[in-house]
Order: sequence, then structure tokens, then C-alpha cells
Amino acid sequence: MSVYKHDYRAYTGRVTPLWTRVVVLARYGLQEIWSSKITIGLFTLSLLPPIVFLIILYISNNPVARMLITRGRAQEGLPINGDFFLVVLEIQCWFALAITAWIAPRLITFDLADNALPILLSHPISRLGYVVGKFAALFGSLALVTWVPCLALFAYQSYSSQPGWTGANLRIAWGLLAGAALWIGLLTFLGLALSTWVKWRVVATGIIIAAIFVPAGVGGIITGILRTRWGFLLNVPVVMTELWGRMLGAHESINSDLWLPSSAIVVMLVVVSLVCMAMLNARIRAREVVRG
Repeated sequence: MSVYKHDYRAYTGRVTPLWTRVVVLARYGLQEIWSSKITIGLFTLSLLPPIVFLIILYISNNPVARMLITRGRAQEGLPINGDFFLVVLEIQCWFALAITAWIAPRLITFDLADNALPILLSHPISRLGYVVGKFAALFGSLALVTWVPCLALFAYQSYSSQPGWTGANLRIAWGLLAGAALWIGLLTFLGLALSTWVKWRVVATGIIIAAIFVPAGVGGIITGILRTRWGFLLNVPVVMTELWGRMLGAHESINSDLWLPSSAIVVMLVVVSLVCMAMLNARIRAREVVRG
């Protein structure tokens, strides 16, 4: 039968749910992320500090181990409190930044360089679904570096410590969870947004690192010249460390004269996230510009 004699009808079968389409993008995003040996190497390297902290926790909660190390001299173990877990969170979050700078461009720049966005968005997937799928892949990968080791150390400390420690320090667990979520959420938005504007992966990696440290330098200059505390809002590492310390109940790390309210820090993070969303909205388009 000739082709023109066929009757074409609209598809009336079962339609795939919207959320499963996002999961497909997230699954292929994870496959792209973990296909690199450098990603596996960075992830393996990020697990070394938690192993060291795990040994410290074991020694601090084991009098026999302390006696063997100190050759029979009785000594108190290291105090395990918010200050201890603040150091753990800081180290893991720095590893998250390094991993973001490497894997975020792999999720976006390849689609832009190969002009694959028009093809992807011609499928039954929206621009929001595309971004959510990429976001989930990157956010989930960073959670393995921050949430999992930090909460695993807290769980071990709860198991090996004296009764009552967990109830008295439950704030630390919530602080680890919320503090890591704010940081990896910011890194995910920032990494995806900056990667959409650069087609070269190596350049995008450098720009992501610069986006954290260049404003920090500018904020330090503003603080020093104008004698104002508000310049620290541009110094993301400093304000995040201060915010983590408050969440975990650790000691204040910034001079009282330069103290910033938590609400101002949260507003700064929200503004940065909104700017990143605007950048994504401007670049994630189902069209291709052809110059004749």
C-alpha cells in the first residue's frame, strides 16, 4: 500500500507521567557524571577526611585506645560538639565545590556545544523539566559528599557516646542537614547557570571557581575601605561558615563588629539563586540561531 493511502491518527495509548521524564534526564545525567575517572577520583579523595574523623571519634570514645596511644597516661578525649562537626562540614563542602566545578559543565556544556537542546526540548519535556533533571543529578551527587559522610559520623558518635549525648546534640544533626542543603543547592544553581553561558568545559570549570572567590576578594576590599560589615555578604565562604556555626551551635568565627544577621545571609543566598534561575531561563531555549 502506498504511503499516502495510510490513515494517520493521534496516539491514544498510555502517556508516560511527567515525573518519569525528569527521572530519565536525571539518570542519564548521573551516567554522564560518573563516567569520568576524575569524578570517581575526586569522590574517593573526599572520603579520606571522614575516615580520619571516624578514627578520631573512635579514640575519643574509647578509654582503652586513649591509654594505648598516651602510653598509660589517662587523658580526656577530644570534645565532640558543634565545633568538631563544623570542621567536618567545612572540609566536605570544599570538596563539594571542587566536584561541582568539574561535573556541572559536563551536564550542560555538551548539550550546548553540540546544539542538542532543540532536539531534547522537542521531546515531551519542558524547559523546567530539563533543568530539574540536571539539578537532581548534580544535587544528588553532591549529597553523597556532604550529607552522607557528615550524618554517618554523627550516627557513629551517637552510637558510641554516653547515653544522653544524642538528645543533647540533636541540633547538630539538623544543622548538618540544613547547612549542607543550602550549600549544595547554591553550588548546583551556580554550576548549572554558569555552565549554560560557556560552551568550553575547562573555561566553565574556572568560572565556577572564580564566581566564589572573586566576589570574596571584592567584599574584603569593600569591608576594608568603607569600614562596613556588609561587604562580607559578597564573601560566600565567610558567611556560609558563620551560618553553619550558628546552625551547629559552634563558637562565632567573625568579629562581633562585623557580625551579620542570619536573615541577611539567607536573603543573599536567595538573591543569588534567583539570578541563577534567570540565567538558566535566558539560555535554556528550544531554538537554534542560524546565521546565514
